[in-house]
Amino acid sequence: MTQTLFIKDIMSRPVTIAKSAVITEALDRMLDQGIDPLIVTNNGAVIGTVSRRSIAEVMGSKRNANVSPNQIHVANVVEEEFTSAYADEGIDVVVPLLQVYKLVVVLDGDHRPIGQVSRGDLLKVLRPQGSVDQVMEKVTVVSPDERVVHLRRRMLDDGANRYVVANGAEFLGMVTETDIARSMAEFREDVADRFQDHRVRNLIVSDIMSTPLISVPPETLAVDLVETMLSRSISAVPVVENGRVLGAVSRQSLVKAL
Repeated sequence: MTQTLFIKDIMSRPVTIAKSAVITEALDRMLDQGIDPLIVTNNGAVIGTVSRRSIAEVMGSKRNANVSPNQIHVANVVEEEFTSAYADEGIDVVVPLLQVYKLVVVLDGDHRPIGQVSRGDLLKVLRPQGSVDQVMEKVTVVSPDERVVHLRRRMLDDGANRYVVANGAEFLGMVTETDIARSMAEFREDVADRFQDHRVRNLIVSDIMSTPLISVPPETLAVDLVETMLSRSISAVPVVENGRVLGAVSRQSLVKAL
């Protein structure tokens, strides 16, 4: 299959945003279209990407405590490092790239975006074999009472994208960098400036987590879980056995198993 398919066969339409746009527009576009990150352009040329993580980081910074998200431009959070490929290359080219990056930008000869390949695009045509316990990654359990500002810092320090939320043996939901980015932006838009710093620091995980929690047992086949994740636009699913979280299967871990 990988010898007959080309990047042009699996790529999606590029979702771009100008560096002059504000971060709330970027976040809305990512959430509406289920894309992370967005391709950032300047006069039509690609200059980098903007992610939900970078937006969460800038919105959670004390330095920006009194700054409305509508006053922060994409240029302030753009990540200049990105990876790219060309439409006439085989899809084998993007497998190792997507094991590291969330998105491969497909360029024409003038360095302008004509498409993009996400992990979801790749998993539509390539599926790892075996059970989910063979492809899962480590995941940490956090309390629903943990403060969001502390979790944001922990997420950056750990290099983590998500945590399972549990109250003892009861699994309540999952909190991701998307939940943090969205909650920070919405909060700063809705709460008066003079109250923002205090109120943001009192936000707890149960205020922003995604529910209900979908989990699978370790013997679940990876090909079956991929179908569920793609059809329901889920980025990660915990693997649970006998009331214990063994790990989580993410789109990245699935691509790493290819």
